[in-house]
Amino acid sequence: MENFFVFAGIAIFALMLPILYRIIVGPTAIDRIVAVNVIGTKTTVLLVIIGMIFERVGMFVDFALTYALLNFIGSLAAARFFDRVNPAKSFTKSEIKEQEL
Repeated sequence: MENFFVFAGIAIFALMLPILYRIIVGPTAIDRIVAVNVIGTKTTVLLVIIGMIFERVGMFVDFALTYALLNFIGSLAAARFFDRVNPAKSFTKSEIKEQEL
């Protein structure tokens, strides 16, 4: 059974690698925030899997819940910050269309 959890952990970690591309290249800040949030969610699952491997699930679930909460709050803070400093938000729709032409 331990081999299953090791394989699952490696598979989840391997699925994190393509997301790093979106963090580095992402065309907008929101794309990067979502990518970091996805990696944080996968890290939470990895913490529970590590707890299964070491047979200390209770302790690692506490760590996973704390990490998930911090990840959520960080994503909200970043989204709120980028919502406030978005320069396109201060223009009206007609001004944006004139700039595109």
